[in-house]
Amino acid sequence: MKNLKLKYKDTYLEEIPEGTSLYEVSKKIKDQFKYPIVGARLGEFLVGLNTPVNNSERVEFYDLSTTTGNRIYSRSLEFLVTVATKKVLGDETDILINYSLENGIYCEIIGQRITKITVEKIETQMHKMVEQKFTFKEMLVDRFEAINYFKKHHQMDKVENFRYMTNRTVTLYSLDGVYDYFYGPLVYNTGLLDKFGIIYLKENSFILTYPGQANPNKVDKYIHHKLTFDTYKSFQTWGRTIGISTAPDLNKICTEGKYVDVLRLFETHYEDQLSQIAETIYKKKDQVKIILLAGPSSSGKTTTAKKLSLYLKVKGINCHKISLDDYFVDRDKAPRDENGNLDFSSIDSIDTTLFNNHLTKLLNGHKVLMPTFDFITGKKEFDDNYLKLEENEILIIEGIHTLNEKLTQNIPRENKFKIFMSPLIHLKLDNHNRVHTTDVRKIRRIVRDNLFRGTNAETTLAMWPNVDKEARLSIYPYQDDADAMINSSLGYELSVLRIYAEPLLYGIDSNSPQYPEAIRLINLLRNFLPITSEVVPKDSILREFIGGSVYED
Repeated sequence: MKNLKLKYKDTYLEEIPEGTSLYEVSKKIKDQFKYPIVGARLGEFLVGLNTPVNNSERVEFYDLSTTTGNRIYSRSLEFLVTVATKKVLGDETDILINYSLENGIYCEIIGQRITKITVEKIETQMHKMVEQKFTFKEMLVDRFEAINYFKKHHQMDKVENFRYMTNRTVTLYSLDGVYDYFYGPLVYNTGLLDKFGIIYLKENSFILTYPGQANPNKVDKYIHHKLTFDTYKSFQTWGRTIGISTAPDLNKICTEGKYVDVLRLFETHYEDQLSQIAETIYKKKDQVKIILLAGPSSSGKTTTAKKLSLYLKVKGINCHKISLDDYFVDRDKAPRDENGNLDFSSIDSIDTTLFNNHLTKLLNGHKVLMPTFDFITGKKEFDDNYLKLEENEILIIEGIHTLNEKLTQNIPRENKFKIFMSPLIHLKLDNHNRVHTTDVRKIRRIVRDNLFRGTNAETTLAMWPNVDKEARLSIYPYQDDADAMINSSLGYELSVLRIYAEPLLYGIDSNSPQYPEAIRLINLLRNFLPITSEVVPKDSILREFIGGSVYED
């Protein structure tokens, strides 16, 4: 047996015997990490710690404070709850891993009615398996062999998913005799999954909670955002009604050449949301004077604001858009983050005093000289740009701080209509592999940044942690104060975005820190058969990201 050299950071670890698992290697440097190590990158690939080292490679490790580590932890926890459910309710019982909510995952039991006591038994079983430290075993198998296995065990969701793959082999995982598929590595053993909680919900469902990146030492209290939950649930139910709940459902329609019909369904569903909100605002037209629209990056706020304005204009209400960017404080007074960089995610970056003063004057019928922020000089300028609201005219404002009451604190609440929006994709790859909303936004932004800003995919991925932080601090905490929610997800969009995003992701060098994330996103997109962008309507919200929109300035 020969010894191998692993390069970790800028040095080489002491010689490692060939075949040693990365779990054993991680023990040598675990004191350098504040939190448990749950995964690694070996050479070019993201792998689990049970991976044996067979060549001299460069190695990196991920703990729970990283996005990669947090994903590995949650994915492993999903497998654990699946197996624990089978042990409590029987091998034929299956579970749906649906979508993320706050610091939890919404799950449903299929085929059996459960109570709070049932959920408590599942949680107890999970704790037992954590104590027993079962190893997550990984194996590479022939794809057709995997299809035959899951067909034999009546797991047709996986059979259909594998049917549209082109890989010759697939990676399966086993836990205490149960086999499953996940499109990413898992932790070494169940002993690492000691932090979680289960909250029972009605209708055979529960929330599986786990630690976030910001505080991996504990599970934060779950906050139930009813509006977001109901919107997600409604969209999921609608998807089941039209027969499109998974990527294979969509792929099957593509193979039949009927994707244009599906495209129209999703576009109409999005438009229907705007129509209903416009009707609600119209009924309150004597009160509502300001529409405030917020959502995380790449939610489609710009197109939605323009479309909503048209829906309201049909009803005789004209909208004037105000840009929050024009109300930035002068740069020499702008707040800075812990690294000394300008912090535009802070509401203190907005001149809220001037903004409220202008809003009050406009709502009282006064003519106001509006500012324009010069990003070169870093100062507001006041040229010949006046605004006065006439009868049947309202303001529409979109931005990251619009749901925060501090932004419009001088305006009575009844004069404001707040809208929260996000692409809450309901499609799953199979029962146990969900598509993250964050991934949809990330892929949208990769395509848009390249097309409109000349930014490559590597740069977009590198700055994503700051984008995500902005949403967590400035948008999500205020979502419960919204009067309405818009789900801007188009169920077919990943099939279109794949054509644009895949080449950009392949352009990231294998030595880049962003390479493992690029491969993960490529593997996600490969689950969706491509759909040409030519069939996407020119007024679609998707055009905000792929170009060709009738709303482009």
